[in-house]
Amino acid sequence: MSAGPPITTVLGVDPGLTRCGIGVVVGPASRPSAVHHECVRTSPDTPLEERLLAVHDAVLGAIEQHRPDAVAVERVLFSSNVRSAMATGQAAGVALLAAARAGLAVTFYSPNEVKETVTGDGSADKTAVGLLVAAQLRLDEVPQPADVADALAVAITHLARSRLASAIAGTPAAATLADAQRASGRSQRRGWEAHLVERGLMGRGGA
Repeated sequence: MSAGPPITTVLGVDPGLTRCGIGVVVGPASRPSAVHHECVRTSPDTPLEERLLAVHDAVLGAIEQHRPDAVAVERVLFSSNVRSAMATGQAAGVALLAAARAGLAVTFYSPNEVKETVTGDGSADKTAVGLLVAAQLRLDEVPQPADVADALAVAITHLARSRLASAIAGTPAAATLADAQRASGRSQRRGWEAHLVERGLMGRGGA
């Protein structure tokens, strides 16, 4: 079974109209690095069509500059704030349009999936996500605002999960998906600090 060509460059998007995070991460998944990140800001006073165009152009510009293999977008979840949810969905839509124009496949990840992959804990807060993103990408400081850290986290997630899919595709049939899930569960239960240690990003004493 062929796993297809390896994913080496991923553009991640944390959609939003007031703030839209964009991040480009380059593999390998075991040692990713950030080559681009930005926050697209638009004012609520600006006509909606102009705000959407700004997000579209920024995503398409990053695609044209960095030529990613894939685009990953944080999934829009239901919210009690309908207005906010609609704006986020609209921003995600124009990001999809930009990816489609470039002929790139788009994968969605829920916030919990991103947290589980990046921190080892699906209930991690934004502080933990930001710290783990900075550590894994070897950045001097946590990317700001949080939308940028989230976009980079989404890109890291796709890079890591693409690597896992390739590994599973090349694994003997005796090693089942259930085995992989149990191993993943053990990693998540150890918490995000252990996740850092496991990746060589924190000393075993916490330093």
